[in-house]
Amino acid sequence: MGLNSIRRIYDHTTEYNIVALEECRAILLSQFPYMSEKEADELLQDAGEHAVKPYRSIVIIAEGRDKQVMGVAIASHFLKDNFIFLDFIATNKHRISGGIGGALYERLRDEAHSISAIGVFFDCLTDKREWAVDAAEYRQNLARLKFYEKYGARPLEGFSYDLRRDDESYFYLIFDGLGKKDHLSAQLCKSVVSSILESKAKGKVSDGYIGQVLRSIKGSIALRPFRYVKSEPVESTKVSVPADKQIALVVNEGHLIHHVRERGYLESPVRVTSILKELKKTSIFKDTPAKVYPDSHIEAVHEKQYLKFLKKICEWIGETTTMYGDVFPIRNAARLPKDIELQIGYYCIDTSTPLNANAYKAARGAVNCALTAADVVLGGQPMAYALVRPPGHHAERKYFGGFCYLNSNAVAAHYLSKNGKKVVILDIDYHHGNGQQDIFYHRSDVFTVSIHGDPEYAYPNFTGFTDEIGEGEGEGFNLNIALPKGVEGLAYHKALKKALEAIKKYKPDYLVIALGLDIAKGDPSGTWLLSPDDFAINGKMIAALKLPTLVIQEGGYKNKVLGVNARRFFQGLWEGRYLVK
Repeated sequence: MGLNSIRRIYDHTTEYNIVALEECRAILLSQFPYMSEKEADELLQDAGEHAVKPYRSIVIIAEGRDKQVMGVAIASHFLKDNFIFLDFIATNKHRISGGIGGALYERLRDEAHSISAIGVFFDCLTDKREWAVDAAEYRQNLARLKFYEKYGARPLEGFSYDLRRDDESYFYLIFDGLGKKDHLSAQLCKSVVSSILESKAKGKVSDGYIGQVLRSIKGSIALRPFRYVKSEPVESTKVSVPADKQIALVVNEGHLIHHVRERGYLESPVRVTSILKELKKTSIFKDTPAKVYPDSHIEAVHEKQYLKFLKKICEWIGETTTMYGDVFPIRNAARLPKDIELQIGYYCIDTSTPLNANAYKAARGAVNCALTAADVVLGGQPMAYALVRPPGHHAERKYFGGFCYLNSNAVAAHYLSKNGKKVVILDIDYHHGNGQQDIFYHRSDVFTVSIHGDPEYAYPNFTGFTDEIGEGEGEGFNLNIALPKGVEGLAYHKALKKALEAIKKYKPDYLVIALGLDIAKGDPSGTWLLSPDDFAINGKMIAALKLPTLVIQEGGYKNKVLGVNARRFFQGLWEGRYLVK
């Protein structure tokens, strides 16, 4: 079975990653007979980045086309001196390796480059024949050193790291300077060696050995000259972002058909164009095609009767005509008008949301994008972005409005909540997320949080008050943070901090962000004053949650700055998630 992907595991949350880590554990125990089950567990348990050690664990896996783990690389990022120590590379001995070890090492080099590390270090048994246990071990040591020398990685010479250890083994300290560095100052070398021996060789070497090695470092320490590779070694790692670190971008390509040119309609196709133009200036996104999902996922959050109406009315109106509700009966389920045209007012909450065949088709496509992005996150990718229109967060269980027909973020949140998982929806649109509040108001498995303009003056006006906290099982699992007009960055960040603290206490497995860009200064639908820098800060603050994250586009209507604000938000989100400062 061929190699399908190389990716880093960032958490233990998703079912997919839990299974993958178990397979990694099995590979380690089978390839290293001397390794105890406890040691294997300790190596893998820090993959969620919650360690309090002087280093952060890095777990990179190679997966086959059947999604089973073919190999694993485990390394440690030491924060003080910003270097990576490679603990183990192992492949599944029941599968043909096919260059799996090399692919894993190359991905680790990419990781080192992305964090501007000084390089990669690791222990390697020496190629001195007299120090090998037997001829077989000697040949294996030679092969290993030849392999790494292709990348320019060689032993550091000029100090006594290769002294015989307490277990009678001899190791070189190999250094891969990523094509940029071929020696270390005495001070840096001492710091690196001390960190490695005290953290990674604890219990395996004596204090006397450590002291002797450190005392032997008296000047600049250089790499051994090339011994096995005659041609130029592999160049330093590429600058591009590794695929598994990119944000999966799922665009609702069918949104273009939904273009209403009347009544000063703000929700236009140029919104997506403006955002895409700016996102393409970065290298942090990976285009991901949308899949098609059945209506059952929509019916899990919207009433079947409502979905049936929406399909029927849009088909009845057709693509060339647009209609709006203008007769609004008292909302009484027993008094549903028989005339389908009158039902528009029954199911709608305002007079500004248009209906036609294309409105439904575009909204249905948006749901497919949201579910595709959710599946990406379920598959172990840390972040995904569904760039969709029309938006969805005003669509309630049985009502549409606010340019919204189907609540994509609610559909995705319910989808992620399967198998007992806890999900939080963080709505950062200027307007209250009444849709998901209505849908999840009696549930505790989906915590709905909304930061929005006070409903005393901001749409939708009748929901979003701070005393709406959920009911029944859902009591305490709905949080509304309503803010006044004229909010600037500092005040907004204070509100966001409050929301994030509540989310941390909830301890969710997944985060869904309803991304509204209408909180920006000058947006025609809002009153707040956030700048592009404020959006970047918002992204970094949210990224600190370290949760598998699905972002779904909602509002934002100042097209001149829409793309810049989106780009800045995602750059902040990406940097906060992946870059260690």
